[in-house]
Amino acid sequence: MKHLIILSLAVLSLTACGNRNSKKTVDSAVTETTVQTSDPSTVYVYYFHGKQRCKTCIAVGNVSEKAVKDMYADNPNVKFIEVQTDDEANAALVEKYEVTWNALIVAKGSDNIEITKQAFASAVNNPENLTDLIKTEVDKRL
Repeated sequence: MKHLIILSLAVLSLTACGNRNSKKTVDSAVTETTVQTSDPSTVYVYYFHGKQRCKTCIAVGNVSEKAVKDMYADNPNVKFIEVQTDDEANAALVEKYEVTWNALIVAKGSDNIEITKQAFASAVNNPENLTDLIKTEVDKRL
């Protein structure tokens, strides 16, 4: 029974994130589409997402952005980048990291790690775990 509930929640979450018929849109001022991301001395925390986002998707983006801004405000070598995956201007970055859905990736040059599963598991109910994970992964790359 427990597995059925978990499966049902997972399906609901995926369909909520991918619902293309919704009238909600992402504020284009928040999404960075023309960002220089080739600086090998910079650690990037990329949050990839589509136009439609559920509560958890929004929480992952908000917690990640806040974590980077709070912990690395004085460090110009750490940047949070929000990437809308269905924007053609971001196609090269989406292809580079082979993103097919939502993703949270910490990257410096060719050294990167995807922490999407952990982010989605903790962003809503335990955001401090996501903040700690981001700090750990960014610090490894500084």
